[in-house]
Amino acid sequence: MNNILHSLFLEEKILTKKEAKNLLIDLYKGKINPTQAIVMAMMYNFRKPSLEEIKGFKQAFMDLCIPINLTEFNAIDIVGTGGDGKNTFNISTIACFIVAGTGEKVIKHGSFGFSSQTGSSNILKNLGYTFTNKEENLRKQLETVGFCYLHAPIFHPVLDIISDERKELGFRTIFNTLGPLLNPCNPRNQLLGVNNLELARMYSYIYQNTNKNYAIIHSLDGYDEITLTSDIKCYTSKEERFYSVEELGKKKINPKELKGGKNTEENTRILINILSGEGTFAQNEVALINATFALCLLNTDTIETNYDKAKYSLKSGKAKNILKNLLSL
Repeated sequence: MNNILHSLFLEEKILTKKEAKNLLIDLYKGKINPTQAIVMAMMYNFRKPSLEEIKGFKQAFMDLCIPINLTEFNAIDIVGTGGDGKNTFNISTIACFIVAGTGEKVIKHGSFGFSSQTGSSNILKNLGYTFTNKEENLRKQLETVGFCYLHAPIFHPVLDIISDERKELGFRTIFNTLGPLLNPCNPRNQLLGVNNLELARMYSYIYQNTNKNYAIIHSLDGYDEITLTSDIKCYTSKEERFYSVEELGKKKINPKELKGGKNTEENTRILINILSGEGTFAQNEVALINATFALCLLNTDTIETNYDKAKYSLKSGKAKNILKNLLSL
């Protein structure tokens, strides 16, 4: 492993797909210790991973993960890379409950916050949700509630091995980049937020040769979600295009209005407030526009129609009921 680290750092070597795959398999087998793995992961903060490296790492994760089959559902995952350093409230998590409140199925994949204050797993655990990798339990949640949650470390042993080191490190690594690609049940639809255009293009290259129905979004001022603080770039299987805030029928939002809390407790309260109809105008609009883009992947309605569906889900309390019913199972 030391030779690999030397070549990656000093010789700027790029791994082949096979080498990248074998590197993570060696970590799983205990041939590489977690500290060495984190050093390797940090290296990609100094240079961008190649497409072949991403493919190799992804294949290793999926080969080693606990399998789950929920393909009978036309479900969506809404997820971001994290690591944009913006400390927003948990936009994608709230958007998931809004989408489920419209009657659609959501299979969200996420984890604890390592490069952000609070990840979706932190909030759900704080609310009393029990993580599970039992297929029958997740299927029941999806059938009765319309939402289930896949906590990444209990599906991906490699992530569990290095979780303590990632927490101590406290900033983004290659594992942030890989995370959105690793949903164990590979839902048909995905709204994926990315914090830079180069990475957005790379995800687009990866998904172009799959049957996934996707939208990869990037706010041009650096957010990994649609924040209405700037125009956005969007890649889909059909096209790539820009959307201006005005084109979406919205007004630009001040970034200060999207700030999250200082800890899990504060971010949990923000989520509950928004789902309870007590969010600010800016919080509501941003959650709704992300839910809208997700709905546009699930149907052929216009952005305006899907925005109205999302707004009704939030304002009627249906989105909050999804959370309430999930926690009562």
